[in-house]
Amino acid sequence: MRSSLFTTLSLVATLSILPAAGELALARENTSQLGVAPQYDTTHVYVDPRAADEFTKSFLGTFGGESTKQVTVTVTPTPSTTTSQLLQTPFGTVSLFGFTTPIPYPFGSERTGYLVRDMDKALSAARAAGAIVLVDRFPDPIGRDAVIQWPGGVNMQLYWHNKQPDYKPFATVPENRVYVSPDAVSAFVKAFLSFSKGKVISDGRKAPGIEIGRPDDSYRRIRISSIYGRMIVLVTDGHLPYPYGHETTGYEVSDLATTLDKAKANGARLIVDPYRADDRQGAMVEFPGGYVAEIHAPLAH
Repeated sequence: MRSSLFTTLSLVATLSILPAAGELALARENTSQLGVAPQYDTTHVYVDPRAADEFTKSFLGTFGGESTKQVTVTVTPTPSTTTSQLLQTPFGTVSLFGFTTPIPYPFGSERTGYLVRDMDKALSAARAAGAIVLVDRFPDPIGRDAVIQWPGGVNMQLYWHNKQPDYKPFATVPENRVYVSPDAVSAFVKAFLSFSKGKVISDGRKAPGIEIGRPDDSYRRIRISSIYGRMIVLVTDGHLPYPYGHETTGYEVSDLATTLDKAKANGARLIVDPYRADDRQGAMVEFPGGYVAEIHAPLAH
């Protein structure tokens, strides 16, 4: 009886210090994640180097934040030279490049850069998920990079740093805005979810067409959330009025009118007037240097 009681008490004590099943699952998920967090993902912006300072002033004047010191470096595996700086705001980060030499292919076509914990594992996972590697891993001044392409022709950079950076979380996480053909959307979503371990938040088959500049039509809109942040997949027939499809990132702010006033005061041009849809108000601006951005704010209820 004493032995049985001791065994029971020992078992209870052991169980009390073991993590719960949910905690174990979360631990396994975190250790298997190759991404880090949304604040380590950047939008790649290429401008004429003569426009870099003007763009920086305009972008930071609109969203706040600060820039790292501009440096001149080689960020491609073949010879090239560019100015480079990181614009960090509470609403999203830009990797700004101003090439002073011709830009080697396919650089300039990658829309974003995702920080990964292990480059070799990330490339293996991307290939297994259905991506192709356009530019295999190569060293840069502070780590390693590669460029991959998802089904539908969506190009992204993966990057790894010798010393992992430490950035504050965003005030609001920006949207990676991906335009995909109906022919490729199933393959794209399946591949990206497999790689990112993300999930579909919503799949609207009749989203309001005003969101893509076609107020009399509807389209399919898929929202995805993952460790890399938020993504909106816009499934269209490609019949898009300008500037739809040119924007790669949507920035969420608390007050759209105030932000647009700041943008215009800092040299940006309003190219899509504010509209309301999907419980939010959105607009598009073009910054000096030609970068097009969507900006939106939730509607008050």
